[in-house]
Amino acid sequence: MARRLIDLSVPLQNTVYADPPGLGPSIEYIDHEQSAGEILKFFPGLAKEDLPDGKGWAVERIQLSTHNGTHMDAPWHYHPTMNEGERAATIDEIPLDWCLQPGVKLDFRHFEDGYVATAADVEAELARIGHTLKPLDIVVVNTSAGAKYGRPDYVPSGCGMGAEATLYLLSRGVRVTGIDGWSWDAPFVHTARKYAATHDASLIWEGHKAGRHVGYCHIEKLHNLEALPADGFTISCFPTKIERASAGWTRVVAILED
Repeated sequence: MARRLIDLSVPLQNTVYADPPGLGPSIEYIDHEQSAGEILKFFPGLAKEDLPDGKGWAVERIQLSTHNGTHMDAPWHYHPTMNEGERAATIDEIPLDWCLQPGVKLDFRHFEDGYVATAADVEAELARIGHTLKPLDIVVVNTSAGAKYGRPDYVPSGCGMGAEATLYLLSRGVRVTGIDGWSWDAPFVHTARKYAATHDASLIWEGHKAGRHVGYCHIEKLHNLEALPADGFTISCFPTKIERASAGWTRVVAILED
C-alpha cells in the first residue's frame, strides 16, 4: 500500500497577505557571503579565503508571533481557564496523542464571508459525507478563504465556527480542529458590524471562548484542504514546544494510504 503525504501548511513569508497589517512576520536573510565574517570570529587566525570558495553559511533572523504562519492555538490563548475553571493548558502541555489522529474535512466553502457555522451545519455536513465522529478525530474546515491565501482579501474571507458548532464537536470527543482562514472564528470585520448593530459581546470570538467550557486546540491558516477527501486520512500536527506559550508553529501534514 502506497503512502501519500499532503502538506496542509503555509510558509512563513515576508510581504504576503496572511495577517492584518502590522501583525505579520519579518524575516532577514543572511547569505553565504554576508556570514563569512561571523565565522572568522570563532576561529582566530582564519581568513575568509581559507573557507571553501570563501563562503560562510546561510542564516535567517526572524521576528514573529506564535500566531504567524500555520499554527496551533492552545486553550491558554482563549482564556486563563478551561473545563469550567481548570487552569488552561499552554502549548507545551498539549497531549501528543491529540496531534496524530484520523482526520475529517467539513466543506464549508459555500458559506458567505462572515457566516458563523452552527451545530446544525456541522451535523448536516457529517451526514452528507457519511462520517460519524469519534473521540480525538481531527476536524478541519475548508472555507472560501483557503483559495485566497496571500491575496489582500484573505483575512476578511471565509466563514467561521461559532460556539455552538465548536461545542458540538467537543462534546463528541474532538480535541483538535483546524481551519484555512485567518481565525477559527468569523473574520473580525464581519463580527464588528454585527456587534455595532446589537452590542452583544457574546458574538466576539465565540468559537475560541468555547474553550472555557472544554479545553481544545485549533489550527489556523491551514492550506490545500481542497486536496483532501472528506475522511480516510490521518493528520499529523505537532506544534513547536514553546514554554508557557499560547500557540506554536505547526507543520501540518495529511497522511493518506492509497
